[in-house]
Amino acid sequence: MAERNNTYKYVLTVEGETEKWYFDWLSEKIKDCDTICDTVSIKSTVQQSPIKFAKGINNLTTPVIYHICDVESKETVHVEKIKQILKEMKKAKTDKRVAYILGYSNFTFELWLVLHKRICNGHLSNRTQYLSHINKAFNENFEDLDKFKARDAFHRCLSKLTLENVKAAIDRAEIITNMNEVNDVKINTHYGYKYYDENPSLSIWKVVKKILVDCGYIKTEKASS
Repeated sequence: MAERNNTYKYVLTVEGETEKWYFDWLSEKIKDCDTICDTVSIKSTVQQSPIKFAKGINNLTTPVIYHICDVESKETVHVEKIKQILKEMKKAKTDKRVAYILGYSNFTFELWLVLHKRICNGHLSNRTQYLSHINKAFNENFEDLDKFKARDAFHRCLSKLTLENVKAAIDRAEIITNMNEVNDVKINTHYGYKYYDENPSLSIWKVVKKILVDCGYIKTEKASS
């Protein structure tokens, strides 16, 4: 194990247990990697309300927070949900002077997970359609997404991943982002935050890339926030 030089700390709020399990797993994979010379601390908390979380932290010790969430669909309930999240992130910036950064997936976090194993750049009409992609990517046969999200099943899928898979997911996500830019896909802007209106689209890869660049696993210029 190489001697650790710098320490990088990341504070995240995430929508659910699967997101937390993923970032806990990522933290451990970085810790166990012999070629990484820096220490990485990833603290993720399941909290769907950014402002509630921000009220409980000190902005001097936690100046930046990443919020990981889904866009889910264009249904009114989901549109209002993401708008409320972005409103709270903006309020946290104003009231608590915390830089809240968005890491979203459109439709869902499952898109990001699939990209670790295979490209998934086709438009879907329903969130449940990620099931077939999950099964193919992880060589599983889950009956529904709830079965995939069960603790043991989810961790079994994580055990099939490496940091090289994470790096591949970043590359595939960047291809999707570039594709959306070239195709001039509509961008929604609320409270100073932006996200693509159509799926597939995501920015969670930027958060993960920053972590892997900061610790030196990805050899490139420092990822922008």
